Amino acid sequence: MHARTAVTGLSGRFCPVAYGTIKITFLVVVTDDVIDTQRGCGFFPKRRTMKKLNKVAMLFASAALATAAGAQTVDNWKNGTGDLVWKNGTNELCWRDANWTPATAAPGCDGALAAPAPAAIPAVAPAPAPAAVTPAPAVQPAPAVASKVTYAADAFFDFDKAVLKPAGKAKLDELIAKVKGVNLEVIIAVGHTDSVGSDAYNQKLSLRRSAAVKAYLVSKGIEKNRVYTEGKGEKQPVADNKTKDGRAKNRRVEIEVVGTRAAQ
Repeated sequence: MHARTAVTGLSGRFCPVAYGTIKITFLVVVTDDVIDTQRGCGFFPKRRTMKKLNKVAMLFASAALATAAGAQTVDNWKNGTGDLVWKNGTNELCWRDANWTPATAAPGCDGALAAPAPAAIPAVAPAPAPAAVTPAPAVQPAPAVASKVTYAADAFFDFDKAVLKPAGKAKLDELIAKVKGVNLEVIIAVGHTDSVGSDAYNQKLSLRRSAAVKAYLVSKGIEKNRVYTEGKGEKQPVADNKTKDGRAKNRRVEIEVVGTRAAQ
C-alpha cells in the first residue's frame, strides 16, 4: 500500500519507507536541515527534522494498518486487481495458498464455508373444512283421523229400550278394533229418536241409549274420560217421521271418533 502527501510551495521528492509489511511513500522536503545522499532518498536530517518525519510516517502507517485490518482475509490466489482468476484448467477449482482454510476461502470457491440455509418454515396445514351438517328430517305430523259412524237404533236396541242387543255389541266390537290403530283423542256417542211420544221422554231415551254405548266401550278398554255422550231426542231427524221407514231412520246412534293415525 502506498500513501502520499504533498506540501505546496516546497521542493522535495517522494521516498518509500517500509514499516513491517506496509510500504509508505512520503514526501521529503528539501530544506537546510536535510542532506541528500547519493541514493537520492537517503538523508541525514537534523534531529528536529527526523522527529517530524517519524511522526508523519507513523500516522500513515497507522491508517494503512487500519485499512488492511478491515479487509477480509482470503487465502485463494488472486491477480493484481483482486479478481479470482487463478483456477484449474477446467475453471472449476480455485488455487489455494499455504494459509488456506475453509474459513478463509473465497466465496464461490470449492471448500468455502457456505452460509447456513435459512430454516424452513413449516407449512401451516389449512384448517379442515367444517363438516356438512345434515339437517334432521322434518318430523311429519301424524295424519289426523276423524270419522263418524251411524248405526240404526233398531239394530242396537229393542223398541223403547236402552239395553244393547247382541247385534249392537258386535257392531261396537268392530269399531273398537279399528280404534286400536289410532292415537285416540275422543269418542262422541249421540242418541236420536223418532217423533213418537213426548219430546221430554224422547230426550231422556236418547241419553240412556248413548250412555249404554259408552258403558260398553269402557268395558272393552277405552278410557272413560275419552268417551262423551249426548242425547238429541227427536230434534235432529234425518227422514220424515210421518212414514214408518222415515221413523226407522230417525231412531239411530251416531258415534264419532277423533284422533291421529299411529305411525306405521
